[in-house]
Order: sequence, then structure tokens, then C-alpha cells
Amino acid sequence: MERTVVRCADGHVFTAASFPMQQAERLGPGRLLRCPRCARLRSVVPVTLQKQ
Repeated sequence: MERTVVRCADGHVFTAASFPMQQAERLGPGRLLRCPRCARLRSVVPVTLQKQ
């Protein structure tokens, strides 16, 4: 199972085991997931990792 690095609406960064990456035209790339830091359902978006 692929893990994706995501950021919640409060700015917490964590990994999600299954994050559907299909993009609906009006919904955008965000999904609702439970954030492990604040323990609430939050809108999350994938984080773009920069190579150094």
C-alpha cells in the first residue's frame, strides 16, 4: 500500500495509507481524513516533496 504525505487544514503534516489521488473537477485534490495530531476530520491535501 502506497503512503502519501498530506497536510491538514491546521497545518499538521502526516502520512496517509490510502489517499485517492483522482481529482474531481469541482472538488479539487482535497479529501477529508482524520488528523492524528488534532483527532478531528480535516480537509487534507497532498504535500509536494522537494528534492535537495
